[in-house]
Amino acid sequence: MTSFIIQGGNALQGELTPSGNKNAALPMLAATLLTDEPVILHNVPSIGDVKSMRNLLQSLGVSIDELAPNTWRIHAGQVRPADLDPDLCRKIRASILLAGPMLARTRELALPPPGGDIIGRRRVDTHILALQSLGATVEYDRTQRVFNFHAQKLTGAEILLDEASVTATENAIMAAVLANGQTILRNAASEPHIQELCHFLNTLGAKIENIGSNTLHISGVKRLHGGEFTIGPDYLEVVSFIGAAVMTRGSLTIHKAGPEYLGMISLVFGKLGVRWETNGSDIYVPSDQDLIIEPDLGNAIPEISVMPWPAFPTDLMSIAIVVATQCKGSILFHDWMYPSRMFFTDKLVSMGAHVVLCDPHRCIVQGPTRLYGEVLESPDIRAGMALVLAALTASGESTIRNAGQIDRGYERVDEKLRQLGADIQRV
Repeated sequence: MTSFIIQGGNALQGELTPSGNKNAALPMLAATLLTDEPVILHNVPSIGDVKSMRNLLQSLGVSIDELAPNTWRIHAGQVRPADLDPDLCRKIRASILLAGPMLARTRELALPPPGGDIIGRRRVDTHILALQSLGATVEYDRTQRVFNFHAQKLTGAEILLDEASVTATENAIMAAVLANGQTILRNAASEPHIQELCHFLNTLGAKIENIGSNTLHISGVKRLHGGEFTIGPDYLEVVSFIGAAVMTRGSLTIHKAGPEYLGMISLVFGKLGVRWETNGSDIYVPSDQDLIIEPDLGNAIPEISVMPWPAFPTDLMSIAIVVATQCKGSILFHDWMYPSRMFFTDKLVSMGAHVVLCDPHRCIVQGPTRLYGEVLESPDIRAGMALVLAALTASGESTIRNAGQIDRGYERVDEKLRQLGADIQRV
């Protein structure tokens, strides 16, 4: 088991460029199944989840070559609906993203249940309902523990998603681009990675309109061709490093940070007294942060709640909570999406933080509190990174075990932190 050993107390200083967006790379890799011509992707993050997706694609007959660091040539010339490794599918939630493109390409797929972070129940119902609307049949074989997807043909339809699910939106988009006729997808999620997926597919010959809205218009085409695309920066990594700089009272310049996607995140972190400056595509985080929680009108305790994009994303809740431990005042956090997202807060309490877990969805943080080194376990990608931030500012040494969870979503995070002056070792 991989662990991080961190000596806290060093202020981060310097500059970095974030890796490609994990949540854009995964659906784009799945989308390469839609064409029999080669596709070149740049800025592919070298992380655990992407490596798992690569293995899944190769098991379907896809050839993948690394032309340069973080540049892949993917060729799905001959694709077969092979038996997928159940253990590999359980490693990542994104294995479900193979359903849409494989239905469009081969009309069938046997898919073991997807896995991913243990942060609560994560439905696949929305995926199934959307694909059924396009003409697919889906059956779950309890004996074999596998979803069997079939389609004689896919036909465009008006689809109203029963929730604005990111991956269900992506699956519906990928199936619809090769369906016969017009698809109108309502209540679609519109996160940056979905917008990137749509732009990527359009470079391959798809016809997707209203990108960035919650109503997408997709005109099906007979085939897609090859192409080349550069994956944008991972805004979750960008904000994680902003948090690391703020908590250690350091200053940081982040190049090619994608500030156009950080508007709501900037407003929410402003409630914590955190600010940054934008210069073109770069972000500068100064060391002189206020870190004073801004009360609501009437001096009421403010609340940070997650909502679908463009509101505050659930994947940044853990980072916001740990930053709040170093801010003066009280604040309520509410994540109604996942009932296990906040269970990592007991680890912050063991480090000295003042956190009250009200119920599985809400906690109150009172700060600032001095944190102390502790032996910790990384429960999932985002909580694991939040614990790294806590250890960077803590007094003494911290050990974060199961760091492989963090590697699933952050590329070379320990190397990047060391280049900024952190005392972190991988063992």
